[in-house]
Amino acid sequence: MSEPRIIKKYPNRRLYDTEESRYITLSDIKRLVVEKVDFVVLEKKTGKDITRSIMLQVISEQEQTGEPIMSRDFLSQIIRSYGSTMQGMVSGYLDQSLRLFMGQQQQLRERLKEVVGVDPVGMVAGIAQKNYQRWKALQEEIFRNFSATRQEEEEESAKRKTGSGKR
Repeated sequence: MSEPRIIKKYPNRRLYDTEESRYITLSDIKRLVVEKVDFVVLEKKTGKDITRSIMLQVISEQEQTGEPIMSRDFLSQIIRSYGSTMQGMVSGYLDQSLRLFMGQQQQLRERLKEVVGVDPVGMVAGIAQKNYQRWKALQEEIFRNFSATRQEEEEESAKRKTGSGKR
């Protein structure tokens, strides 16, 4: 197995990706997670591994936008679990539950693909992409027509001004 990608966190709170030699954002961290890229975030001064802390920041950012995954009650229960004798068990239970859920999702997709003959998620993604391309083409056509109409109006206005000035 290859070494994980190193992300350094500087005192100014900026994250630096040593592989790409550039500063990155929490959105970039999210992308790495989604793409299953193995990485570790190290505090520049101390060398301390702060990957979990950064990942929690990504989760926090995600929870603030759109529809949250974790309810207030769920978060309260997690906070109450810290420091209790059940902390290890809760951690293991949540980890296993999520793994089971993701496995079941994958099995469902595979079964649907066997029955229907296509991957339903891929099919929906393909339809969304086609709709986006159509919308984009329509938008570009509207802007072209608007620009052409505006240019024609400006030319007509300029002709009227020069035509009326010659009299």
